[in-house]
Amino acid sequence: MRSHQAGALHADIGTKGPAWLREPADPNALVPLLWPVTARKTYEGALVVGGVDLRDLARDHGTPAYVLDEEDFRRRARAFREAFADYDVYYAAKAFICTTVARWVAEEGLNIDVCSGGELTVALRAGIEPARIGFHGNNKSVVELRRALEVGVGRIIVDSFDEIDRLLALTAETGAEAPLMVRVTAGVEAHTHEYIATAHEDQKFGFSITSGDAFEAVRRIEAAPGLRLLGLHSHIGSQIFDTSGFEVAARRVLALHARVSDELGVVMPELDLGGGFGIAYTTQDDPSDPSQLAVELTKIVEHEARALEVDVPRLSIEPGRAIVGPAMCTLYEVGTVKEVRLDAGASRTYVSVDGGMSDNIRTALYDADYSATLASRRSDAAPVLARVVGKHCEAGDIVVRDEFLPGDVRPGDLLAVPGTGAYCRSMASNYNHLLRPPVVAVRDGVATVVVRRETEDDLLGTDVGR
Repeated sequence: MRSHQAGALHADIGTKGPAWLREPADPNALVPLLWPVTARKTYEGALVVGGVDLRDLARDHGTPAYVLDEEDFRRRARAFREAFADYDVYYAAKAFICTTVARWVAEEGLNIDVCSGGELTVALRAGIEPARIGFHGNNKSVVELRRALEVGVGRIIVDSFDEIDRLLALTAETGAEAPLMVRVTAGVEAHTHEYIATAHEDQKFGFSITSGDAFEAVRRIEAAPGLRLLGLHSHIGSQIFDTSGFEVAARRVLALHARVSDELGVVMPELDLGGGFGIAYTTQDDPSDPSQLAVELTKIVEHEARALEVDVPRLSIEPGRAIVGPAMCTLYEVGTVKEVRLDAGASRTYVSVDGGMSDNIRTALYDADYSATLASRRSDAAPVLARVVGKHCEAGDIVVRDEFLPGDVRPGDLLAVPGTGAYCRSMASNYNHLLRPPVVAVRDGVATVVVRRETEDDLLGTDVGR
C-alpha cells in the first residue's frame, strides 16, 4: 500500500464531534444517567462519590484509580434480584470480580457465573456456596473441570464435544455427577460490536442449533452416565438495548427445548437467557431498567412457550456490566494539554492523562465511547471539544474519543470517566510496564482499597532474569 501525505480527511476531525454529542450549557454539570447514584459536584466543582471527595481520594491513593460506589453496586444487584424474582440471577464475574465484590453479590442474594479457574478461586475465597456458582468457558481445562466437580459447582455450561468427552472421563474417574447446561448459538445477529456479538454462527462459542450440533450434544449428555442435563444456555452478545434479539433467540432455543422433549422424551428443567444488557456510557445510550427487562423477557418466553405448547422452564439471566458498569468511574490526573492544528483551519485539543489503554482497553478494542468530567475544580471557561488520551506509546491509546471539557483544562487537573466498572480493571494490562491501578470502594464518606495498586516489586516478581 503506497504512503501519502496525511490530511484532515484521515484525522476524522471537526469542531462539532459526533452527531450524538451536544455541546453542554455547563461543562461542569454531571449527566446523572452516566454516573453512580451517589455522584455529585460540590460548589467548588469537586466530584464526590459515596460521600468521598475525589480530590482527597487522589491525594491518599494516587491516580489513576478505579472508584467503586458500593451503594450503587448493591442497589443495582438488588434491583435485578427483585425484578427477576422468579429467575435465578447470576452475576457475570468476567465484568469485574474481586473477593469483596463476590461477597457483595452473595449478600444481595445473587448467584455468580465464572469462566476460568482464577475466577472460581476468587468466588470460593469469598465464601460463595459452590452450588450457587456456574462455570462458563469455551476451553475449560481438565484441571479446571476436575476442580469444579470436586467443589460441587451448581452447573457447568458445556461448549464443545471435546468438553463433553473430558467430563465423561472425569465423572467415570471420580464418581462425581456433572450438572450440565448446553451453550447453544441461536443464529441471532445482535445489534452490537462484532466482537461482543456471540449468538451468530461464525464464532467460537456454543453448539449450533441450525447445524444440529446442539441437539446432538443434548442427546449425548442425556445418554451418558455421570452427566446430568439441566437445560440450554443462550447468550446473544453484550451491550444490547433491543430485546428483539432475545425474542428471536428464545423462539429458536425453545423450539430446540420442545424437540428434545418430543424426540428424546426429556423435559429439561432450566433455560438461561444470558446477559449482555446495555448501560449508558454516553448520552447516546438509553438502557432499560431491570423491571422493564423482566417484563419484556418474561413476556417473550411465555409467548414462545405457548406457541410451542411447552411449559416455561426455570429461567436464569446473567447481568454483569449492567450491575458493575455504572457503579465505577476512573480517576486520572492530567499531565499535558496540547492543541494540534490540522488542515482547513481545524484543530483538536489532546488532554493526556496518567493512565490509558492499560486500564481501559475498550476504546481501542471495541471503538467504545466514553464521557468525562473535570473532577477537581469548577471552571467558568467555555467548553471545547477534546480527546482524552493515555500515556502509552500507541497512537490508538485513546480513553475518551470526543468530549466537551472546559477550555482551561490544564496539567494537574483531575478528570473522571464514568461507566468503567465492566471490562476495564478485568481486562487491564501492564502494557509499557505500567502498574495496574487500585480499586477503591467508597461508601458513607469512607474510602477502602479492595484491590491494591500494583508495585514495581509485583512487576518484577515474575521476571526471573538476572
